[in-house]
Amino acid sequence: MQKQPDLQVRTKKLIEQDGLKFKDLNNNGKLDPYEDWRLSPEERAKNLVSLMNIDEKIGMMLINSRKMGLAQEDKSKTSHEGVLDESIIEKGETIFATSKVYGTTHTIANRHLRHFILRDNFTPGEMAEWVNAMNEVAEGTRLGIPVIIASNSRNENGEAVFGMNDAIGIFSTWPGTLGLAAAAKGDIQNGGDASLISEFASIARKEWNATGLRKGYMYMADVVTDPRWQRTYGTFGEDPEFIADVIGRIIDEFQGETLGKDSIAMTTKHFPGGGARENGFDPHYEEGKWNLYPTPGSLEKYHLPPFRAAAEHGTSSIMPYYSIPSIKKSVVQEFEGEEIPFEEVGFTFNHYFINHILRGKLGFKGYVNSDSGIVNNMSWGMENSSEAERFAKAINAGTDLVADTNDIENLKLAISKGWISEKRIDESNVRLLTEMFALGLFDERTYNDPEKATEIVSTKSHWEAAYEAHKKSVTVLKNSNETLPLTADKLDGKKVYIEVFHKEQERAASYTEKARIEAKELGLFTLTDNYEEADATILFLHPKSGSYFNATPGLLELEICEDKVNSAIDGSLYQETTLSGLDHLKEIADSVHNRGGKVVMSVNIILPWILGNVEPMADALIAGYDTFHNAQLEVIAGNHQPTGVLPITLPASEEVIAVYQNGDCVSPNDVPGYDKDKYMPAGMSYAYKDSDGNVYKLGHGLKY
Repeated sequence: MQKQPDLQVRTKKLIEQDGLKFKDLNNNGKLDPYEDWRLSPEERAKNLVSLMNIDEKIGMMLINSRKMGLAQEDKSKTSHEGVLDESIIEKGETIFATSKVYGTTHTIANRHLRHFILRDNFTPGEMAEWVNAMNEVAEGTRLGIPVIIASNSRNENGEAVFGMNDAIGIFSTWPGTLGLAAAAKGDIQNGGDASLISEFASIARKEWNATGLRKGYMYMADVVTDPRWQRTYGTFGEDPEFIADVIGRIIDEFQGETLGKDSIAMTTKHFPGGGARENGFDPHYEEGKWNLYPTPGSLEKYHLPPFRAAAEHGTSSIMPYYSIPSIKKSVVQEFEGEEIPFEEVGFTFNHYFINHILRGKLGFKGYVNSDSGIVNNMSWGMENSSEAERFAKAINAGTDLVADTNDIENLKLAISKGWISEKRIDESNVRLLTEMFALGLFDERTYNDPEKATEIVSTKSHWEAAYEAHKKSVTVLKNSNETLPLTADKLDGKKVYIEVFHKEQERAASYTEKARIEAKELGLFTLTDNYEEADATILFLHPKSGSYFNATPGLLELEICEDKVNSAIDGSLYQETTLSGLDHLKEIADSVHNRGGKVVMSVNIILPWILGNVEPMADALIAGYDTFHNAQLEVIAGNHQPTGVLPITLPASEEVIAVYQNGDCVSPNDVPGYDKDKYMPAGMSYAYKDSDGNVYKLGHGLKY
C-alpha cells in the first residue's frame, strides 16, 4: 500500500476516495487516473494526454527562458507581489525574443507552456517562491498541469556567461567542471576513485531540490578533442573512460536509482559529442556548424562512450548538439560494426543519430530536448526551410522538447499541414509528462518551502566540501628546484607580492584586491603591495579568448599574448589580446628574480592555453580551473598537498594546432590531446614540454 502523500492545493480542491486524498486537478469532482498517485507515472501520463487538446499538447513541447519578477525593474509589470514577470517583449527587441514573449500568467494559461528555463540568480528562498507562484497559476488552468523549471548548472565557480554559467555563487560553489575532473583524476592516480564527483552531485541535488529547480541542463558528456572549442571549460576534459564514469555518477546521485520525488532530472548534453569541432569554431554561429571526423573510428572510440554511460544510467533526457556531421571533411564512421550514414543536418534534426544510435543501439529511454534556438537561429542544415518545416523535421527525427522558444504558432502550423502526426505529438507528451509525474510535481512536490530552501543551501558542510574540492583541484605543473611549497621556514619573514592578471584591466584590479584580502585573512605570508621589495611573487593569470556566440576574425587565440597580430580568415590582419599587462608581468618577474627571489604563477585553465610566453618566467607553475585563489594559496604555502592532475593536454605551440590553407588542422580535430601524437607529422609532438622537461599531458601533476 502506498503512503498518502502530503498534498497542498492553492486553487483547486482535494477529493477523497478509499479513505485517501487526491487533487481534483480538472475540477470535475471525481478521481481521474492522472490524479491518482497510486498509479505509475506512465499510466498517469497516458491518461492525461488523452484528456489534453492539441493546444495543450503543443505548449507542453516547448521550453522557454523565463525571467523572475524580481528581475523586472517596472513593478507594475509584475504579479503575485512582484514575484512573476508579466512584461511583454516584442519580437526582435532582444536577441532571445525570436518571437513575441508574453507575461508569465498568459504564457502558462493561454499558451500552455509548462517547461521553463531559469537564468536569473536570486536567493534560494526567492527561487522557491517564484516556482510556487508559477505553479499556483498552472494549478488554476483547465487540467491543473504543473510547471517544471530547468537551469544550466549552478554549483561551479566561474565568470557569468549566458547559456553556460548563468548563475554562480548562490549554491555551494565548487571549482569549474575541469577542476572537478582535475581533483577526481588526482584521487584516482593516488589509488582512489572518482567519489568526489558523487559527493558533489549528492550535495548539489539537495540544494536544487529544496528550491524547486527539478531539471538540470547538465552535465556535458562531450570529450574535448579540438583545443580551440570555446566550451572546453564546461566539460570534464578529454578522457572518454573517465568522463563516462563521471556522467554515470552524476546521474546516479542527481536522479537516484529511478526518478522520484527528490530527484533532479538530468539532461545530458551535447549528443553525439560537441568536441569534434572544425578548428574550434562554435555552432552558435554559422562558421562553426560542422562536426568533423577525419580519423577512422573516432566517433565510436572517443565521442560516444560517455553517452552510452548516460543511457545506461537512465538519464532522463539527452540534448543533441547544433552541429552537422560533415561528409566532405570526415571519413566513414562506424558504430558496432555498422556504417553511419551522415545526413548533413544538425543532430537535433538527425533521424539516424537519434533513433538508430541513441534509442536503438544505446538503449536510451528518456526524451530528447533540443538545444536553444534550433528553429530560429541555429537551424543548421535546415536554413532554407521555414520555421514550421524545422519543427516538423526535428520532431519527426525524434526531438520531443524544442528549446528556448514559445512559438506555438509554427508548431501548430506544421501539425495542421499534416507534417507531424498526432500520434508523434502524443508520444512526446507522454515522455515529457512521465518525467513530471515521476518527480512528484503533480502531487506533494508542486510547492516548496522557501525557508527550507534557504536553510539547505546554507548548510555549512556543503560549502566546506566544495572548498576541499577547490584545494584538491590545484595542479602543480612545474616546480623548479623545489620552489614550492612556500612554507614559513623557507620564507622566514620574506615579503610576498600578489597580483592578478586578466584580459580586462578592471577585473584584474578587483580580483587583485580580493586575492590580497584573502591572503591576509589566511595569514600564511608576510605581504607587500610593492613588488620591488618582494622576495617572492604569486601571480594569478586569467586569460580569456573569444566568445561562443561570435566568431573571431581568425582562429581562436590560445597563446597568452597582448596586442598580437593575427591573420583573419579573409587574409586581413587584426590584433588579439588574451591577457592584459604582459610587460608589467615580465617587469615583476624580472624584479623579483634580480633579487634572487622566486616567481610562482597560476594559470586559469578554461581553455588549453599555449604557455610558451609565460612558463619560462615561472619558477613554479600551477593550474587552477576557476579555482578559488585562497584555496590555491593554501596549496602554494604547503597547507594542503597538491593532488590535482591535468584533465586535458596543453598544446606545445601554434605549430601543432596550425590550420593549412585548405582548412585541415595539423593535429586531428576529432582525437583527444593524449592520443594526437599517433597522427602528428614526423618529428612533431603535440603536448607542451617546459624548461624542466615536464610534459603537460593528460594526467600530469607534480607532488611535494
